[in-house]
Amino acid sequence: MKRLLAALLFAPALAFAAGAAIHLDKAPNVQGDKAALQSGARTFVNYCLNCHGASFVRYTRLTELGLSEQQVRDNLMFTAEKIGEPMRVAARPAEQKVWFGAAPPDLTLIARARSSADGSGADWLYTYLRSFYVDERRPTGWNNVVFENVGMPHALWQLQGMQVLNKDHKLELAVPGSLSAAEYDKVVGDLVGFMVWLAEPDAGFRKNLGIGVLAFLVVLFGFAYALKKAYWKDVK
Repeated sequence: MKRLLAALLFAPALAFAAGAAIHLDKAPNVQGDKAALQSGARTFVNYCLNCHGASFVRYTRLTELGLSEQQVRDNLMFTAEKIGEPMRVAARPAEQKVWFGAAPPDLTLIARARSSADGSGADWLYTYLRSFYVDERRPTGWNNVVFENVGMPHALWQLQGMQVLNKDHKLELAVPGSLSAAEYDKVVGDLVGFMVWLAEPDAGFRKNLGIGVLAFLVVLFGFAYALKKAYWKDVK
């Protein structure tokens, strides 16, 4: 009886551990590179914002990437009238559910939500967006190595081209796209970097503030130690 109870107790953990790990490629870190983040924002607006929203971030925050409000209005703001509005899609969730079977998820926090033991959310997105392949069995005509039977089509296929799974279950490029492999990886890296920024636009400030606080504590410790020595110098 004790053995049975122990087996039932540890069965979920064993089943979870037995799952195949996903190999994730390391995403480039472009945080702090405003040119790369601007490039990622442009790709996001042109290819992702048609279906996916980023409704927890307002267009006005894009000025923190080195863009003026006029540049945001002219080049990135196609789903709103005022720059203070959130980055929403024009389609309604109920309409998207009818068209796609399910409403595409909001991408504001996707870079944090996809973090796992296999790698960071950025690594997952970077690998995912480079792992689509042609699959005629799927309704969209596309499948993905990282997210099997995904309902999303390959929105960037014109840039990357068409990949297929060969007999060794490895991805190979069958039809070239408008970009070389290196150029496509750069576009995806910038796009993923922008989605990382979307998830926490104040991350840079938070990290710099943390460094400043630690430096202050080091200086404070010096003064406190000197004061302690001054108070206790006559104590035997």
